[in-house]
Amino acid sequence: MSLRPSPRPTAHPLRYSYGTNGLTDLRLDDALSLLADLGYDGVGLTLDHMHLDPLAPDLAARTHKLARRLDELGLGVTIETGARYVLDPRRKHGPSLLDPDPDQRARRADLLVRAVRIATDLGAYAVHCFSGILPKDTAGETDTEGQTAAAEDAAWKRLAETLTPVLDAATAAGIPLAVEPEPGHLLATLDDFHRLRTDLGSPDALGLTLDIGHCQCLEPLSPADCVRAAAPWLRHVQIEDMRRGVHEHLPFGDGEIDFPPVLEALAAVGYQGLVSVELPRHSHAGPQLAQHSLPFLHHAAAVSTPPDADRPPNPGEGSTDSDGRTP
Repeated sequence: MSLRPSPRPTAHPLRYSYGTNGLTDLRLDDALSLLADLGYDGVGLTLDHMHLDPLAPDLAARTHKLARRLDELGLGVTIETGARYVLDPRRKHGPSLLDPDPDQRARRADLLVRAVRIATDLGAYAVHCFSGILPKDTAGETDTEGQTAAAEDAAWKRLAETLTPVLDAATAAGIPLAVEPEPGHLLATLDDFHRLRTDLGSPDALGLTLDIGHCQCLEPLSPADCVRAAAPWLRHVQIEDMRRGVHEHLPFGDGEIDFPPVLEALAAVGYQGLVSVELPRHSHAGPQLAQHSLPFLHHAAAVSTPPDADRPPNPGEGSTDSDGRTP
């Protein structure tokens, strides 16, 4: 397999990374070397046992060593906290920020505070997180819509309270906490992000992780219009292909997303962070997909057209069920 860097369009400002949750069959240093050799600008680092374990001994020393390595390779970094079993070997993504047990919620909050400290030591751009699904104690069978709404209101209150110490740590560190709307979770959409932001009093440290595939999956706006709508709060971007109504992360070209307008929108709104390829279920082919993904993104950026600055965003532009694909 050739590891020659992908030609980089000099006129396009976006910077690309690849998530280590899609390279779990590689040692971390091998994964970082691969990405640097391929020409990526950075890495989306998922804190997990096979790479940088946030719960193992000597975390500070290991983080310091990693910081030196990232500097040697010229890679930027964002911190991802979506490891499936890093806290509980039996519950995927458990415990969450919504866990019925306050001690368990505190474990998730502690992980996020650790992530902020790691981000500080690595010079990361943001720390990613998500809400978790509505737990059974609040999402169980209810008799009326009013009871269901009350249960969801309680879950939103729980989420805001649990995130408060994490936001305090992020504020002190000067690193944004970027919450990701995740299909199937309590916080699933851009509207849900704004509900949380309002509940918390719009703290400066609270930002947004926008997953472009999730926009295609369930948002009413096109992915490009989601970028424009989210721009003031945008701190981290994940990208992959996806189909309408199906939450399945796909390699580029296997879904329905028209990528040139998305990348043009990101450039037009002045997004400064990393655009990170997110293929967590494709680690078996991670090196090959990392090699193919960067030229795809560079080509999509090169063929995108400059936006008309005088034209306001059109919510109907770029239908979410479009079959247009970038070659």
